Amino acid sequence: MNKTILIVDDEEDILDLMDYTLTSEGYDTITCIDTSNIRDILDEEEIALILMDRNLPGTEGSFFIQSLRDEGYAHPVIYISAKDLSEDIVEGFERGGDDYITKPFNINELKARVNAMIRRTSQMQDVIKYRDIIYYAANKSFRIDGEIVKLTQLESDLLLEFIKNPNILLSRDVLLERVWGDTESRQAKTVNVAIRRLKETIDPKGLKNYIQAIRGEGYLFC
Repeated sequence: MNKTILIVDDEEDILDLMDYTLTSEGYDTITCIDTSNIRDILDEEEIALILMDRNLPGTEGSFFIQSLRDEGYAHPVIYISAKDLSEDIVEGFERGGDDYITKPFNINELKARVNAMIRRTSQMQDVIKYRDIIYYAANKSFRIDGEIVKLTQLESDLLLEFIKNPNILLSRDVLLERVWGDTESRQAKTVNVAIRRLKETIDPKGLKNYIQAIRGEGYLFC
């Protein structure tokens, strides 16, 4: 189970307190005092939960989360904020928050809320994002650059296998086993044809180069 939590707060004493508390609970943490490199972290790390302050230098945390939601990032978010009016809390939920803790907070409440959120979300991964491709498990659909892509069942299964294994060399035999469930009666040519059709569907102009063939080895999704 992924247990890495991203903590964003410009008050370093509070940041240190949350960091210490959650690492003591067995979580891995990444801490930031602003939002300048948040997207890079979300793209490069497997983040299970974001703890987000709202009063940040240069931005308002809930507006930032709303922008992430608009871009397809679906990571669970708990706001940790001194904005404690009922309308502030409602605002936070309307802008993409999943829970809300007001400052000053009780350490045991923080631990309980985080543990509950991790338990709720760790059982399934509803959204998978890689580059500009987003997969939604709820309706088994893909979007590229925000647009729904119509795929056959085979193409969908194949693309899902690739985005679950980015930058990992997948041999034709592995793909036959995982996607077709059959390595005996089917030939490597089956994979080659299916991947050619998939590439034509998701990258009709051939500009994005999602799938690279490695001669004699297999395919790399990058």
